[in-house]
Amino acid sequence: MDWEVIAPMIVSIVLIVTVGGVAVLRPLAKRVADLLELYARDRESGLESDVHRMRDLLETMNARLQLMEERQDFTERLLTSGTRAGEEKGASESSER
Repeated sequence: MDWEVIAPMIVSIVLIVTVGGVAVLRPLAKRVADLLELYARDRESGLESDVHRMRDLLETMNARLQLMEERQDFTERLLTSGTRAGEEKGASESSER
């Protein structure tokens, strides 16, 4: 075959394949990009909800810890006052003898 005939055929085939590829693949690529964007948004909102849930959990744990600290302080005050009362009672009994 003569290169004068083959060259225009190759150019026209490449042009047709390129235009066809763009015409077919552009909508597909756009759809894939939209799906990736939606996936990224869902994942980001999922992270925000996880952070919010963990923040709520930490606040609950903080409240429970404060309540336990108050109870422990109360118990320590009771034990300390009971020990002092026992010492005073023991001291008064020994002074009576």
